[in-house]
Amino acid sequence: MKKGIGIGVEDFSEVIKENCYYIDKTKWIGEILKDKSKIKLFTRPRRFGKTLNMSMLKYFFNVENKEENRKLFNGLDVEKSEYMSEQGQYPVIFISLKSIKAKTWEEAIQEIRLLVLELFSEYKYLLEDLDEYDLPRFKKYLMGNADFSELKNALLFLTRMLFQKYKKEVILLIDEYDSPLISAYEHHYYSDAIAFFKVFYGEALKTNQYLKMGVMTGIIRVIKAGIFSDLNNLRVYSILDRQYPDFFGFNGEEVEKALKDFDIEYKLSDVKLWYNGYKFGNSEVYNPWSILNFLKDGKLAPYWIDTSGNFLINQILKNTDSEIMETLEALFNGETVEENISGNSDLSSLLGQEEIWELLLFSGYLTIDEKIGEDYEDVYSLRLPNREVREFFRKKFIDVNFGESMFRKAMEGLKNLKFDIFQKYLQNILLKSTSFMDTKNEDFYHGLVLGMMFYLDNHYYVKSNEESGLGRYDVVIEPKNKNNRGFILEFKVVKNEDNLEKVSEEAIEQIMEKKYDVGLKDRGVKDVTFVGVAFCGKVAKVSYR
Repeated sequence: MKKGIGIGVEDFSEVIKENCYYIDKTKWIGEILKDKSKIKLFTRPRRFGKTLNMSMLKYFFNVENKEENRKLFNGLDVEKSEYMSEQGQYPVIFISLKSIKAKTWEEAIQEIRLLVLELFSEYKYLLEDLDEYDLPRFKKYLMGNADFSELKNALLFLTRMLFQKYKKEVILLIDEYDSPLISAYEHHYYSDAIAFFKVFYGEALKTNQYLKMGVMTGIIRVIKAGIFSDLNNLRVYSILDRQYPDFFGFNGEEVEKALKDFDIEYKLSDVKLWYNGYKFGNSEVYNPWSILNFLKDGKLAPYWIDTSGNFLINQILKNTDSEIMETLEALFNGETVEENISGNSDLSSLLGQEEIWELLLFSGYLTIDEKIGEDYEDVYSLRLPNREVREFFRKKFIDVNFGESMFRKAMEGLKNLKFDIFQKYLQNILLKSTSFMDTKNEDFYHGLVLGMMFYLDNHYYVKSNEESGLGRYDVVIEPKNKNNRGFILEFKVVKNEDNLEKVSEEAIEQIMEKKYDVGLKDRGVKDVTFVGVAFCGKVAKVSYR
């Protein structure tokens, strides 16, 4: 009998007790213990197993219920190791910040207050051991009545209480530490959030005499803003580092075994195409969320996309300039691009030109192809990891900039030589995209080309502004199957609407005179349609030959 797939189950105890299918990551415990860094921050994309791994650490180390918890690790890798002697030896605090997504700072504080209340409720048994000084303060946390200063120092206070109870140093686990900071950035209270969390995290992690070890997870490293500026005992392990490559996400052997366990190993090549391609350190990694969903449903689909908010990605796609467009264009053509990736970005500048690629990389929308230059240099070759991410960008870009329905209908009209339909929906796209047409004509056309690429990339190669014949064409749409029809598009902008038809015909004449079709013909495409498109404000005229 096959085990069930616990989609979205992030509590390690529940996974084991409910006999859910589990890919053993308990060797991470030994690696954590060998690593003598006091505070460790692991940055990985969302849905790559961070919370489940942190829950595993909680159940392994926690001195509370240690005998019951020990049973959870029966038959797993860590049980066979020397590190099993550390099981149940420490008081543990586990707090996840992923739920803090408030629209205002006032709401955020209330959500944090409730989160702290829930955290302290796990330790109500401490009440009987507290003295007259600590008891009232503990009750305030427990009742949700802690003032702002007390709230900032909640984690430090709790570590002290646990140390006094057990006479053992505390292990502090902070999951998704950056989630409230991303929400703060989105809703414009970032400076307030940074000031709070610098104390909330910092007091508990820096020179805390009651602390054995701190482990944190997140997506990005927020460092320049000062949240960790005073934390000199922090070691960050990002996807750029060679350490810990296989503990977040699934490696090739794990995926092959999983497919065999579910009798679908024959689909391995398709699974690789859709969900493999991430590179953490020197290891190739599959998206674990997508693999588990595939095991459950048995069908290839983009499972990972839109599993959480994509505010930052939407901002990037809404605010692209021509240079970013060109880089994205290369990526969607299957090319690699070289960018500087330091791993030290902060949210105050993530939408700047140089740091967009860092956000896309650390969020899981790009991956490393190879390191460029010496180890101390920060230049990497980047690419799209797999088809799932490509599908995400196609849908997301079109949704953000044009509207999927109009775009699909326009391109169907073009492919089927129904140019009246193509013109109709191209017109609607223009009406919806006035910001592009008003002041950024060139950027608009780049966006239009890129959008075409998203919709057509399964069956066509789409290229823009490349040399062919006696000049540079605007757009070439080349069929992957050379027996199908290709298209060459030339765009013109006019000031007088009365000249639209004349100029669209002139665009076709330019294609013919400049022999833009030479490249397509040389590559075996026999049937080529020339398309001239003239624009005036928000009006378009399409001619073809």
